Amino acid sequence: MHNIKELKIWNKSIDLAVDIYRLTAEFPSDERFGLTSQTRRCAISISSNISEGAGRNTKGEFKQFLGIANGSSYELQTQLVIANKLKFIDDPSTEDILNKIDEIQKMNYKLQKSLENI
Repeated sequence: MHNIKELKIWNKSIDLAVDIYRLTAEFPSDERFGLTSQTRRCAISISSNISEGAGRNTKGEFKQFLGIANGSSYELQTQLVIANKLKFIDDPSTEDILNKIDEIQKMNYKLQKSLENI
C-alpha cells in the first residue's frame, strides 16, 4: 500500500481534474450531459484509479490501475482536441492542458516501470 498524498503523480492528477472542471465550466450548456460530463469523468478517473491502485495489496494490482488511469488520460486528450476543434477551448488553454496530461503520462509510465523492478 502506498501513501497517495506522497505520490507526485496523484497530486498532479488532482490539479489536472480541478483545471478541467474550471475549463469545462465555460462549455456551452447544451454540452452539460455530453462532452462536459465525459471530459470531467475522464479527468477524475485518472486520479481515482491511481489512488485505488495505490490502496491495493499487490504491485501488480497497482500497475493494472495505473494502466487504466493512463487510458483515461489518452481519452481526455482526445476530448480536449475535439473541444478545441469545436472552439470550446482556445489554443493556448488546450496546449497547456495537453502538456500537463503528457507530463502525467510520462510519470505514469515511469511508475509502472518502477513497479516491475521491485
